[in-house]
Amino acid sequence: MTTLTLSILLTTFLRLCSQNPTHSWTLLPNILVLEVNSSSGTHPLSCLQEAPGGDHQSQEIIWRKDGEEEEQRGNVYLVQLKKSLGGGNYSCHSREGSLLNYTLVLIQEKGIMGRILVRNDQEDYIKCSAQNYNGHFHCSWSWHPNRVSRVAFIKAWRVSNDGQCSVDKGVQRWTCPSGSTTFVCTVEQSGDRISCVDQGHCPYSEETQRISVSVYVVTQHFLLENYSKRFHLFDIVKPDKVSVSQVNSTMIQWSYPPSWSSPSSYFPLRFQVAQLRRGCSGCDDPCADFRPAKTRRVQTTETCHLKVWNKAKTVCVRATDALCNSQWSEWSHVRLRRHKKNKKVKHHPSRQAE
Repeated sequence: MTTLTLSILLTTFLRLCSQNPTHSWTLLPNILVLEVNSSSGTHPLSCLQEAPGGDHQSQEIIWRKDGEEEEQRGNVYLVQLKKSLGGGNYSCHSREGSLLNYTLVLIQEKGIMGRILVRNDQEDYIKCSAQNYNGHFHCSWSWHPNRVSRVAFIKAWRVSNDGQCSVDKGVQRWTCPSGSTTFVCTVEQSGDRISCVDQGHCPYSEETQRISVSVYVVTQHFLLENYSKRFHLFDIVKPDKVSVSQVNSTMIQWSYPPSWSSPSSYFPLRFQVAQLRRGCSGCDDPCADFRPAKTRRVQTTETCHLKVWNKAKTVCVRATDALCNSQWSEWSHVRLRRHKKNKKVKHHPSRQAE
């Protein structure tokens, strides 16, 4: 190859790169994210790192995309981009077929989101909740029904998101250092939910900094989207269902959920009790066709007792954090067993005469 030919190729390459409408960043080693707009363009991939005075471009390097051999040759491959197209598994090989390097290219469209996940009733893409203040929390989402997708990356932090997360791909677990603490997040088997823990969180100290969670999801066509959520634990805490039982015909009792933070004197719960009469069903909207059910609110840090209304047939109990505006737990309910009174036998006058 002549010097003139090399000069022409270099000029063409620089011109194409200068027209490149992308911004690139590395998600993980060998995983490149290209942020693209609606314009067409190219992005260069290098096979071998150029050594001083080296000339890898003249070598017979073969490129493959998703296993299929490409026409382009040489150390630099130009990824052809058009809107959301261009992502894939790119690998370069020697003339003999040996693997030299590989790059997974993911495409992230600028200013576009909501093609992979679906908003929930609260108009959020991700919903997070915690059973207590021990540093554990869960986040879930709903996949778009027309896209086959999976979690590509997870990041969680409090102070700064500059820390490098490590990943155990075998179990899809991410470990993210953040200041004086470390977050560990694992994708659950369902694929639409993660479990995380702030390993340095102290439930007895004031929570001054919010938790940030970013979930990167990718489709089978290599389209990447990032969804984020920020919260304090007291914003998302939702107690588990309380345990409620009937003591006798006029008394019920309930207790704190075993998963709730202790001691209860430091983490008090507020309870709501709904007493339903015959013909009523459903704790959330009882007696929709009749008079409102009798309701009583109590607050205590000990096991709770309540004398029930003599017309009540079912009692529902739920709990919320007494010190902040947290979510209510799901309802627990018990159907009351009333002792039947013995009916008096009426004697017929005609039989008495016999």
